[in-house]
Amino acid sequence: MTALLARGLSCEKYDLHLGLITQLSAAGAAMPPWVTVHGLGATRVRGGAFRLLQLVWQLKPDVILSGIAHLNFLVLLLRPFFPSSTRVLVRQNGTVSAALAYGGLPSYTRFLYRLLYGHADGVICQSRAMAADLAGETRISPGLIAVLPNPVDLAGIQEGIREAKNKPAKWTGPGPHLLAMGRLSREKGYDLLLLALASVRNRFPRADLLIAGAGAEESALKEQARALGLEQAVLFAGHLDQPYACFSGATLFVLSSRHEGMPNALLEAAAAGLPIVALPSSGGVRDLLGNRPGAWLATEISAAALADCLLAALQVLHPELHVAVARAARELQATPFDPLRD
Repeated sequence: MTALLARGLSCEKYDLHLGLITQLSAAGAAMPPWVTVHGLGATRVRGGAFRLLQLVWQLKPDVILSGIAHLNFLVLLLRPFFPSSTRVLVRQNGTVSAALAYGGLPSYTRFLYRLLYGHADGVICQSRAMAADLAGETRISPGLIAVLPNPVDLAGIQEGIREAKNKPAKWTGPGPHLLAMGRLSREKGYDLLLLALASVRNRFPRADLLIAGAGAEESALKEQARALGLEQAVLFAGHLDQPYACFSGATLFVLSSRHEGMPNALLEAAAAGLPIVALPSSGGVRDLLGNRPGAWLATEISAAALADCLLAALQVLHPELHVAVARAARELQATPFDPLRD
């Protein structure tokens, strides 16, 4: 998202700088050449406080935009030490109430939200539901909150899909082919998705799943896949710089998150026209998918509800089922009616 935002800002009007707290470079981020990257290389975000303060005084920016919750806390803690003319905007990238309830965050996190977010010049949320939740949890003035949906690189998505057609297929076999994208962490609910896939394969034995992403849960998820007998059905593709190549050939996109804000992967899948199955992980997700054609929203956050939702979608989407239904209909029509039997 940062690279997309930078590409949309005029290099003639704005002097753009990107500060990376725990990295030394923006390798793989497709950052436009007019952005000056400052890699601070701290081992942890809070360990980069002094380096960040030095950078701010060196640049004396008009505006600082921060987009990760724990980095937002650091920036707002340091704000009294910034030049007085520097304005601070923070982007909230998740639903606060869900993160506090299920995210495994320290008990003092709610206090930090309430103490610090009111000192920002503005807080950006991706949906009205997220904004209402933030206002309720932090007690900050709704006037500080702006609702701006995440941008989507339509041209990049279309180009990636076109390029994928000239490369080896990501998918093999008849499918249906399920696609999920995002870091391998508990809140993404991939453990629920694996359980759901095991149920789906009772009806669709050739169903498979590609997960594009990396993270701390990879070993546990691979072990779970082995325990469920899904070794040949699940591909852990790792981090992909161009995940759009996976869109071509996918039967549907699956969002299995326990809690979310408004994930870019979901928006990109919707922009690409993929059918979508999702858990009701946030008000924003429900708002986006609630009445959308080609989208199926589960009734609750559970593996069973996800499996039911996947099956409902595949009844509509997958040609294998249409063939089976047509065959059954022909057989029924060819069978004489017997009132005693029926």
